[in-house]
Amino acid sequence: MTALPSDMRAVRIARFGGPEVLALGEEALPTLARGEVLVRVVAAGVNRPDIQQRRGLYPPPPGATEIPGLDIAGIVVATAPDVNWPRVGSAVCALVTGGGYAEYCSVPAVQCMSIPRGYDFAQAAVLPEVLFTCWNNVILLGKLAEGESILVQGGTSGVGMATIQIAKLLRSARVFATAGSETKRQICRDLGAEIALDYRCDWVKPLVEATQGQGINVILDSQAGPYTNLELELLAFDGRLVLIASHLGERADINVRQIVRRRLTLTGSTIRPRPPEYKGWIAKALMREVWPLLEDRRMRLSICAAFPLEDMAKAHALMDANEQIGKVVLIVDPALAYVVPDGRPN
Repeated sequence: MTALPSDMRAVRIARFGGPEVLALGEEALPTLARGEVLVRVVAAGVNRPDIQQRRGLYPPPPGATEIPGLDIAGIVVATAPDVNWPRVGSAVCALVTGGGYAEYCSVPAVQCMSIPRGYDFAQAAVLPEVLFTCWNNVILLGKLAEGESILVQGGTSGVGMATIQIAKLLRSARVFATAGSETKRQICRDLGAEIALDYRCDWVKPLVEATQGQGINVILDSQAGPYTNLELELLAFDGRLVLIASHLGERADINVRQIVRRRLTLTGSTIRPRPPEYKGWIAKALMREVWPLLEDRRMRLSICAAFPLEDMAKAHALMDANEQIGKVVLIVDPALAYVVPDGRPN
């Protein structure tokens, strides 16, 4: 094995602000703790939490690196002594607590997943964050059951596209979505949404009519603020509203009586601070339940744009414009980014 360098290229947030505050420089290689592996990063996903961290609205958990980036794909180059899998040489994708915008990243071994068959490193890099978020919030917290209905606010975000497909393919759900343009709404329908609505118009009344006044079983939302009470009113008896962000405001005026009267659940989560054991449990579920959908192409997560690591500011500017459809990816190693690994590790 080639000796590891002592330094690596990595992105830091020089100060809170716009994309221009991202700075590429030299950093020491991460050290490995018990249960961790070191991955040579080939590609890294760009996610909304990265944007919020850059703006000073989403600090890393205590003890986590301040280098942004929550999902990676690459090759394991070192392991802690207590790690059995993945091994050195394994091609993996992984959810990380931070550190993805770098040439090397340390990650708990249990959060690593084999790259789905037929996927190259760039495609694999956009999978972990959106799939972990979807599984945690829709399946575990939202408890979406067979044949229920779900509303996905922002259907062409990475999480939105994953949720539409997982809800349809794994739960045979009635799926409804919102999006800001007809192009985006058609993509939602192509992915499996029964109805796709413009979130700038009245999206409540059409959904009441579509459900014959019964309401929606699960709503996944990242807006909160004034949306919150509208969504609670839209829920069916025993309905669940799951918040994954609060882009429209951290406070909401809600009618608590309707929560009591109709046995509603209002919940939310961030998966980033959860312990590796919890994330490892989700990683196993994804490889068991979702990987077959990816490998036979029943499910797809598209890449909207790819940028070299040194153009990370352009990637963030695209996200700031909120015009992307699908995922944005940073290419750390262009020689390997579009290579498909030979099968799964043993």
